[in-house]
Amino acid sequence: MNNAPLDFLPLWALCLATIAVGLLLVEAGYRLGKLRRRRLEPETESSVGIMGAATLSLLAFALAFTFALAASHFDDRQRIVVDEANAIRTTYLRSVFVPEPQRSTFRGVLRGYLEARLEAAQKGELELVASQRLHARLWAEAVAAVQNEPSSALTMLLVESVNEVMDLHAKRIQTTLTSRIPVIIWATLYLVASFAMVGIGYHEGLTSLCRSPVVVILILAFSAVIFLISDLDRPQEGGVQVSQQPMVDVRKLLDETSR
Repeated sequence: MNNAPLDFLPLWALCLATIAVGLLLVEAGYRLGKLRRRRLEPETESSVGIMGAATLSLLAFALAFTFALAASHFDDRQRIVVDEANAIRTTYLRSVFVPEPQRSTFRGVLRGYLEARLEAAQKGELELVASQRLHARLWAEAVAAVQNEPSSALTMLLVESVNEVMDLHAKRIQTTLTSRIPVIIWATLYLVASFAMVGIGYHEGLTSLCRSPVVVILILAFSAVIFLISDLDRPQEGGVQVSQQPMVDVRKLLDETSR
């Protein structure tokens, strides 16, 4: 799997590291501002405050853009699960046109594929090998149905459904592997955040004799947003995961119709 640049850190470690780095940057800016206030001509506080506010605005924009991108990728993964569940349901219903005993064999393979999907989703895996093997069996059964009734339009509909199931699986794998926040966006986000934290500390060093506790709240809020963005960006890790309820509903349908 192609990991994003921050995947080597667990989410909790990423959050703690972001807090620690933010505090260090504010402290560095504070000491720099305090040193400048002592040794050089004092700067205009209003101009420093305006530049700090502008940097915070840029940081807010970068956070909003990155969050929107992560949320968009999450929505894409969720939509694919719904489409794949619908494709499996359609394939199962169209298999009624296949005569026995091939129908039971085909439905058994399709049910095995569905179970493999749900089991892998619970474990946070992609079930690549198992899915490829089951796809080959599904396709072989569909081809056999066409060979038995080559002129039947109903069996061609079944082949079309099987092909859609396989295509959606490939699309889901591709989305999981590649729909991630690019390195350049993460780097830019943290660069802007670093400038903002240093600027806040610098302004405090120029204007006050002690550090404001409000800065800690700001860093915690920033770290919380980073945590949420990272959670959305990790398809197989974290607390925000794509719901597999559409696949569970299809399994219930298969159970009801097989009785």
